[in-house]
Amino acid sequence: MYLIVTKSFPPELGGMQSLMWGLARELSKNFMIKVFADYIENHKEFDEQASFSIERVGGPELLRKYRKAYLIDEFVKNSKANGIIADHWKSLEHLKTNKKKYCLIHGKEINHTKGSGINKRLLKVLNNVEKVIANSKYTKNLAIEIGVKEENIIVINPGIDPIKDLDKKSLDKVESLLKVKTPRLITVSRFDKRKNHEKVIMALRNLKQIYPDIVYVCIGYGDEEENIKSLVKELNLEDQVMFFKDISDDLKNALVAKSNIFVMPSIVYKSSVEGFGIAYTEAAQYSIPSIGGEVGGASDAIEHEKTGLICDGTNLDSIYYSINSMLENKKYLEYGKGAKDKVSKFYWSNIIEEYKKILS
Repeated sequence: MYLIVTKSFPPELGGMQSLMWGLARELSKNFMIKVFADYIENHKEFDEQASFSIERVGGPELLRKYRKAYLIDEFVKNSKANGIIADHWKSLEHLKTNKKKYCLIHGKEINHTKGSGINKRLLKVLNNVEKVIANSKYTKNLAIEIGVKEENIIVINPGIDPIKDLDKKSLDKVESLLKVKTPRLITVSRFDKRKNHEKVIMALRNLKQIYPDIVYVCIGYGDEEENIKSLVKELNLEDQVMFFKDISDDLKNALVAKSNIFVMPSIVYKSSVEGFGIAYTEAAQYSIPSIGGEVGGASDAIEHEKTGLICDGTNLDSIYYSINSMLENKKYLEYGKGAKDKVSKFYWSNIIEEYKKILS
């Protein structure tokens, strides 16, 4: 039996939630699994449909981490648990059990100054686990730089599920929404500084001169939403940028599938960094190539000049050139085919084999 300890789990939505759900689901096909997750409202219906046990831990956040650690330690004493897999170093910080521990790392949660108090805390955890599982080569190198033992780190990219058939009703709705707008760019992400919507919009101002019917679809929500919308208005691009949030998965997937390029040239903002970028691989399933930033883990998800392009997200010219070079002569079709051909390596059925190797 393996315990999965996580602060992020469905029915709450998000990339981390999807990752931990996929990992628990796939591991449960090979091992007994029990999940310790934070309490979330409306969890009962979801939990009842899972093929493994899920224990929810509630209470104020400050006390919850200690309560969860106590419950896990007590459970381990009375079970045949082989080990504990955690989504975050903080999920292991207060455990007393000496069972084997495995910790996933993603980028921004370890990106703290070497020698700082929080750096010392995370190193105390990560340098005393069986394996540190980095989501990309970038995250592995970051971990080494901040003091994690290199020999303890293995890179396993996040997994994705094969896409379902697109819903015709949603595809028709996309065509009615976008009408004759082409070419089509899209970003599916939170609206925050790291995702770099602003520079894509600034590049769009110049691209509009060459492609008067160009459209940029932004799906998501977040702290920067109003700032991004203000920039669109300031640059007189209301006809070129469309915003969507709280839409169905069917409509989101149809919007991606009907686009030409997925654009997310992420940057480092303060300590926040794109450790991998699962959205790139999700777009690849629809034969949509991506443009990602050179800082972070995008290069694990995008093969430069094969499945998309890697650019300097801090440089407006680099973003403009990358988009334009992909649109010229419809180069995005070639990259999109490459993306579709190579995406199967990210399927959970393949990714889980890497986990099985280290657990065995």
